Amino acid sequence: MHIEFDSTVFRWDARPETWLFTDVPEELSEDIREVTGPFTRGFGAVRVEATVGGTTWRTSIFPSSSGRYWLPLKRAVREAESLHEGGPVTVRIEVLDA
Repeated sequence: MHIEFDSTVFRWDARPETWLFTDVPEELSEDIREVTGPFTRGFGAVRVEATVGGTTWRTSIFPSSSGRYWLPLKRAVREAESLHEGGPVTVRIEVLDA
């Protein structure tokens, strides 16, 4: 499953000093949940290959209390792609757990 979406970079309130994320739109999150069903890992995580700009990496997306998946944006990605809190981001994801 391949998806692409536009979102915003945000800081996780529980760990504001270190963690920046973007969230997968609600409808796409529902599609991912349908496809991955029994393949989720601890905490409902789903393995993905994510691409932002020219940077591709493997990570997991995590379900949030809102029902949307969150994609962590590690520092190397943020620096390489000039991402900052509150800024826009276009993401391509390939779901690996399906």
